[in-house]
This record gives sequence, structure tokens and C-alpha cells, in this order.
Amino acid sequence: MFQIFNYVGWAFGYVLWALFFIFKNFGVSIFFFTIITRLLMFPTSVKQQKSMAANSRLQAKQRELKEKYGNNKQKYNEEVQKLYAKEGASPFGGCLTSLVPMFIMLGIYYSVVRPLSNVIHIASDKMTDLITLINGIPGVNVSTSNIYHEMDILRIFNNPESFALLQNHGKGISSILSDGDISQIQNLAGGFKFFGLDLLDIPSVNGFLSVIIIIPALVLITSVGSQLLTMRMQSNMMNQQQGCMKYMLLFLPLITVYISYIVPGAVGFYWICSTVIGFIQTVIINKFYSPLNITAKAEAQHVALLEQKEAKVPYIYVPSAPVQDNQKTAKNKKKK
Repeated sequence: MFQIFNYVGWAFGYVLWALFFIFKNFGVSIFFFTIITRLLMFPTSVKQQKSMAANSRLQAKQRELKEKYGNNKQKYNEEVQKLYAKEGASPFGGCLTSLVPMFIMLGIYYSVVRPLSNVIHIASDKMTDLITLINGIPGVNVSTSNIYHEMDILRIFNNPESFALLQNHGKGISSILSDGDISQIQNLAGGFKFFGLDLLDIPSVNGFLSVIIIIPALVLITSVGSQLLTMRMQSNMMNQQQGCMKYMLLFLPLITVYISYIVPGAVGFYWICSTVIGFIQTVIINKFYSPLNITAKAEAQHVALLEQKEAKVPYIYVPSAPVQDNQKTAKNKKKK
């Protein structure tokens, strides 16, 4: 299952590598990479917003049907299906449209956390031999069960002492990688410095007094803050959500904060960029595609459609009796 996301990450990795070739900095590359991918997902986000607004608009009508046919589930379900068909909406529309950006975002995530396989595109057999060579060095271990093991390898390449051990151990790294591959990995490993931060550092390893602790702190501020502001902007739709769902939207960012504390800073930095740029996208979407505007437009289209249908009904002319004839008839009756 996760291999599918890795394939998507492999494709997106070419974009990330092109950006790194331009900026020579992985942090800056992640920032612009996130902007590009968010722009690609913008049409899907708009469609998701429209679907959510449509479903929210039909909630009141659906409640009326539940009160009317509450004891007859079969009749209720039939009327709900008719309602959605009449309004041109789908009860699962919001769920289906949300799967596409989630699928893409996971692919982007894999392109960030596997820079050797998906950004530089080192062949899998070379990666296997490289990990075997590294694990043969006393005191050095890279576990493939850890999804961030490729960043561990970058740390080894970025450390002169560790890299010297890698060159001199066994047949040496030159027996596995070409000079071009080694040069690319070293350039990438040296590009993780960002505003005084080493994005290869792990906050939980360096401790609370280290500078890298700012990454999980910013993840907390941006994730919780964006969720609260988004819920406030979309209050009409959020009011339809179950109470547990609202709390879940605030609980999920806390999980993200914990993960960003125990993984390399580059992952947390990517989440910060994704959250901030995603929030800006939400603001833009709500300005031009707000639930109120979408609802008003949908109602106007619905009224126009009804008028169009009424206009197509054939008019049957029924002639009325002339007034003069009615008067003559009345006079004749009086004479009789």
C-alpha cells in the first residue's frame, strides 16, 4: 500500500531535485516545492470546498426528511437519494474529493523523507549495498525499518569522520557508487543548513536546549493555529460536524508535533510549509468560493432550472365565452 505513495514520491522527486539544483538549499527547495504542489492541487481543493458546501446546504432539508420519515428508514433513504439527485450533489462527494489531495500529499511526503531514492534517484540495488556497507562499520547502524534511514545516511556523508570510515571500510564506497553519485549525495547533505538550523538534526536527540527544537514548536503553532482559524472561517460547515470530529481536528496536530519531535527537522519543516501554504490556500478559496457564495449560487441555479422547466410546459388555450353573448343569453332568459 505505502509503495504506491513511494512511486508518487519518486515522480515528485524530480521537481524537488530540480529546485535543489537551482537553490542549492533543501529548506528553500521544500518551500517552493510545497507551493508548486499546492497549486497543482488547487482545482481539487476548490471541488472539495464546493462539495462540502453543497452537503452542508442539504443538511437542513435532510433533517426535515428524518423528522417526516424517521420511523420508515427505507422511505427516508429513498427520499434522501431523491433529494441529492435533485440538487445534483453526492453524500460522499466531500470524502471522495478529499482522498485525491491526501494521496498526493503522502506522495510528496515520501519524496521529502527519502531523498536518496526519490530525489537523487539512487538505484534500489545500490541503496541495499550501501546500507550493508554502512552496517558493517562498528558503531554505525542504519535500520531500513526506520522510514527516515536515508536521512541517517545523509548525516554520515555530511560528517567528515564518518565519511572517511565509509571510504576505507571493506572495498569502500567507490565500489558501490560512482563519483557522480557520491558528489550528488554530498551536495545534498550539505544543503540542509537553513537559517542556522541543520534540518538533518533530530529534536529529541539534541534536547530541548538545542536550536532545532524550534521546528516542533513551529509545527504546534502553525498546525493548531491554522485549524482554529479554519474552523472559524468555515463555522457554517463545522457546525454540522459531530463534537468528536471537531476535537479530532485539534488532536491530530498534536500527533504531528510529537512526530516532528522524534524525526529529522526536514520533515517537520515540510509540515510547517505545507500547513502555512495550505492555510493561505484555504483563505483564498473561502474568499472566492465561500460556503455562502456557493450556496447562493446553487440556489439561484436551482431557481433558474425550475423556471426553465416551467417555461417548457405547453400552454393550453381555453377560449372564454364573449361578454356580449353572455348578456344576450341573460336577456333571453328574462323574456321567457
